[in-house]
Amino acid sequence: MLLERTTFIPATIDRVFAFFSDPRNLARLTPSSLGLTVLSAPMRELRQGDEVEYRIRVMGIPVRWVTQIVSWHHGRSFEDLQKKGPYAFWLHLHEFTEVEGGVRMVDRIEYRVPFGALGWAVTGWFVGPRLQRIFDFRTIAMAEVFPGTRQGDGA
Repeated sequence: MLLERTTFIPATIDRVFAFFSDPRNLARLTPSSLGLTVLSAPMRELRQGDEVEYRIRVMGIPVRWVTQIVSWHHGRSFEDLQKKGPYAFWLHLHEFTEVEGGVRMVDRIEYRVPFGALGWAVTGWFVGPRLQRIFDFRTIAMAEVFPGTRQGDGA
């Protein structure tokens, strides 16, 4: 499955990239209902090869989630790949492009639920809408940090 979201952020690309490359900021962008806690992460800007370990709640059950930065292009993009967690597959591209008045950020998430067709039959119908709601929340939370943030490319 694929989720793609474009967000316009009225700030400099350096400021936006610095914010998103600090794993401690993820909790600010995640609904409290998920109970996201960063368990371990570098205390610096992320780099290729870094791992970040979180704990989240999935349907109230605590789950350990470990992602690794598998692609890093400073100031332009990075990708995190789930090594351990609630999905059978999760790859999240964060892409940043300077545009007039700010930054266009594209989130592109490729994911697969566990247990193949059975997993999709049981959970697939609510995973996509749930991810949409999480990213809706994220846009609102980003607007607290970067006032004027909105869905869309800013054009």
